[in-house]
Amino acid sequence: MKGYVVCVYKNINNEDKLKEYAVKARAAVENHKGKFLIRGGRSKIKEGESSPRTVVIEFPSYNEANDFYQSKEYQEAHTILKDHVLRQFQIIEGV
Repeated sequence: MKGYVVCVYKNINNEDKLKEYAVKARAAVENHKGKFLIRGGRSKIKEGESSPRTVVIEFPSYNEANDFYQSKEYQEAHTILKDHVLRQFQIIEGV
C-alpha cells in the first residue's frame, strides 16, 4: 500500500523560512522516492477552516513515508520551520 504525507498549514509567518525548508525537504522527498501530488495551488474551501497551504506527497509505501519523516535529511529541513509555521502533518496509508 502506498503512503501519503498530508500537511495542512494553519499559519505561515515567515515565507522565506518556508522556501528555505522547501528546498531541503524536496531533496529528502526525492531520496525516499516521494512524488508531490499537491503543493500549494488554488483552493476553495467548501467546509471547515481555510488554510494558506496544503501539501500531499505520495510514497511507494507507508513505511517509506515514515522513513522519510524520520530521516536525518528531513529532520534537518524540519528544524527550519520551528516557530515559523503551524501545521498538521499526517502520514496516512493508502487503499
